Amino acid sequence: MLILLCALAVSANSAEPGVQRPAQRPVQSIVSLAPSLTELTFTAGAGGRLVGTVEFSDHPAQAKHIPRIGDAFRIDFERVLALHPDVVLAWEPGTPERVITRLRELGLTVVIIKTYRIADIPAAVRSIGTLAGLEDTARRMAERFERGIMALRMDYAGRAPLRVFLQVNSAPLYTVNGRQIMSEVLELCGGRNVFADLNQLAPEIGVEAVLAANPEVIIAVETNADAAAMWGRWQQVTAVRRGNLYTLPPDDLARPTTRLLSGAQQLCEALQRARVPSGVR
Repeated sequence: MLILLCALAVSANSAEPGVQRPAQRPVQSIVSLAPSLTELTFTAGAGGRLVGTVEFSDHPAQAKHIPRIGDAFRIDFERVLALHPDVVLAWEPGTPERVITRLRELGLTVVIIKTYRIADIPAAVRSIGTLAGLEDTARRMAERFERGIMALRMDYAGRAPLRVFLQVNSAPLYTVNGRQIMSEVLELCGGRNVFADLNQLAPEIGVEAVLAANPEVIIAVETNADAAAMWGRWQQVTAVRRGNLYTLPPDDLARPTTRLLSGAQQLCEALQRARVPSGVR
């Protein structure tokens, strides 16, 4: 999870998904510089064209067997060149600008895919599908995701709002602000991020700040976390007093891929459970 937090703090070149199309013919070999981009490439139907990717690219299972060329910050440029990719997919906001610059200096074609908001995810799938000449497959997958998000949006529209603390790391304690995609998912479910106004995408905070914010719900989006165990002794917090302490698997919410739909469903269900004990519907 700390790798995610570091990636969120890095800014890359601004570009719309797919506008820098490298060639008219479909690309046959792709290097991905982020686990989320690897997953999105599979979603678009082009997973078999991935010749290199970075550490922690573990979904779907086939991604585990793709050769590694580094991690989110340290790239083996010689290894990338040896793979002769038609295109390198970089992630905004995660891929450092210096990495993109160096790859372009080496003569490689870099396409920047941004995933700040929910709507960027189906756009990214379509862009990768266009690069690979798999527009129909990508369109179907993008539309499936969009229909699921729309259904959730309609289902939870008008539900009573709840003030929520999203915990994405416990030691040290991190959250996300209102510009991070998880916060948008929270809003879709009728939640209000108590730290939405902070400047950083993934700021470090103190326990005292959480106590002062007094959230009605605490949701830990972490592996091996236990929100109830961590916060149970702070009975002055409304979320603790009401028992609204939930832990959700991080990859479905932290990675900006079509799995975000599953994460959104889980988050919405958690908030709805939090509404029921207090009589709020």
